[in-house]
Amino acid sequence: MISVLTRRADFLAANAGLRNARTGFVLLTRPNGGQGIRFGITVTKKIGNAVVRNRMKRRFRELLRAALPQHGLADHDHVLIGRAGGVERDFHQMADELGKALARARTGQGDPAGGRRPRKGNRPGKSAVR
Repeated sequence: MISVLTRRADFLAANAGLRNARTGFVLLTRPNGGQGIRFGITVTKKIGNAVVRNRMKRRFRELLRAALPQHGLADHDHVLIGRAGGVERDFHQMADELGKALARARTGQGDPAGGRRPRKGNRPGKSAVR
């Protein structure tokens, strides 16, 4: 059974999982302890106004509903994070990219963490006052 992630804690936990970035989205996968296949969608305000964000979420929802029953990882959470190019990309091309990202996640391959920027704010070893 496929269910939807609604709690913020589930999204934060998925962020610590495996990451596969594509042009239109980032796929995060993480085991959820036997709770079945679950998915969540995140699209930030940087992507566009409410109309653009909702259009992207509808496209992602349809992509996941079509792909997860056959290609989803059992007992895993799947989170799609929208990127700027996701609205303009061809739907079938995004479906192929999602299939490739799910295949990489199934084999345990993810993107290297070296490309991530550190979060802004107070970091260990730095003083808050400058």
